Amino acid sequence: MSKPRFALLVSFMLATSMLFAATPDVTTPIHQFIDGFNVGDTKSGLAAYAAGDITIVDEFAPHRWEGAHAAQDWASDYDKHAQASGISDGIVKYRTPTRTEIEGDVAYVILPTTYLYKEHGAAMIEQGQMTFVLHNEQGGWKIRAWTWSGEKPHAAK
Repeated sequence: MSKPRFALLVSFMLATSMLFAATPDVTTPIHQFIDGFNVGDTKSGLAAYAAGDITIVDEFAPHRWEGAHAAQDWASDYDKHAQASGISDGIVKYRTPTRTEIEGDVAYVILPTTYLYKEHGAAMIEQGQMTFVLHNEQGGWKIRAWTWSGEKPHAAK
């Protein structure tokens, strides 16, 4: 192989590896949101969202939040629902995504989850999954939408 071709090949390989190394992980904002929720860090959790309209679908009323303040409204309604229902100590455990689709600057991610909490002091568990839509913005991937789908909660064993 000639020196110019070898140099071109090495340059291409280095550029490609740098591109992949610089590509942020699409699950980073998902983990940021859930981890923030788990420790009560609303500011960190909300920072994982994209600017503009957001859509959230969850199991407690009103079940759907849309618009520029959907994430904040969901967080406020979650707190109200938890207080009214005697729910405390809520955490979401998550596993490796079962599906990740990235097409240009949008991504679709399905994440198996377990929601653990106490209801009037009794330990409860709910297996489910969260489905996320993300947008790759200037600061990296951000959450544009998510849904929670879970089985009926039951007493933890």
